Amino acid sequence: MNETAVSVTTMVEATIDGATIRVPEGSTILDACRRQGIDTPTLCWAENLTPVNVCRVCVVEVEGSRVLVPSCSRPVEDGMVVSTDSERVRTSRRMVYELLASSVEMDRADPEVHAWMEHYGARPERMGERSEIATVAQPVKVQDDLYVRDYERCILCYKCVEACGDDAQHTYAIATAGRGFGAHISTEHDVTLPDSACVYCGNCIGVCPTGALAFKTEHDMRLDGTWNEEGQEVTTTVCSFCGVGCNLELHVQDERIVKVTSPADHSVTHGHLCIKGRFGWQHAQS
Repeated sequence: MNETAVSVTTMVEATIDGATIRVPEGSTILDACRRQGIDTPTLCWAENLTPVNVCRVCVVEVEGSRVLVPSCSRPVEDGMVVSTDSERVRTSRRMVYELLASSVEMDRADPEVHAWMEHYGARPERMGERSEIATVAQPVKVQDDLYVRDYERCILCYKCVEACGDDAQHTYAIATAGRGFGAHISTEHDVTLPDSACVYCGNCIGVCPTGALAFKTEHDMRLDGTWNEEGQEVTTTVCSFCGVGCNLELHVQDERIVKVTSPADHSVTHGHLCIKGRFGWQHAQS
């Protein structure tokens, strides 16, 4: 006699911003917020990466907790009472944005970042002169024809490290070096990128939220003053280099491909590509 095993999902009940919600056990507070349509800012979180809890812009207030907690990694517990928009939460998020924007260049950050900064009334200028901080006083690393590293825009979100490591590529070409104020993203032994273990998949570019990692084409066009993101068309297609079926998003400006991304919610790529998919498009316009 065959018996069919029935999987029963355990649900937990909590209160978020006064509303009672029920979510599957193991869901994070951020998951629950998104189910409820509650918009919550994130920087170091991505749907295709493991949460690392470093940016702290997603913090929320949990009743009974001494400190604010990161919603991207804190699981929902039965009976939990959460506030996502208390004065304490708003003040903390504003301070995080101000500290980040006062120490690095944020002009190429995702538009969502600037929208949240405006929403919380962040004023980075009150933290002092950014030009005096060592983070922004460094040249762009241009070491090949594929992508550049502009660490004056790096906020140490660790997304690139995660994408290069266990979450996607398993290459471990880049990691965090140094401690405290001296912490920075580096290759092994600080060698040049071509001499490192990098396989040029470009997945670090795909997850970078501030433009610290960018296509060489974008870098050169920005220097020439020809980069026009608003004038670009994005076309989704399937990579033809092998039979895996990775989805590609071709960013086209003036009838030329200027960069390639992949949708994070695609079941095959989850936003990640190999060197051919990410950079192997120059022949199309040779």
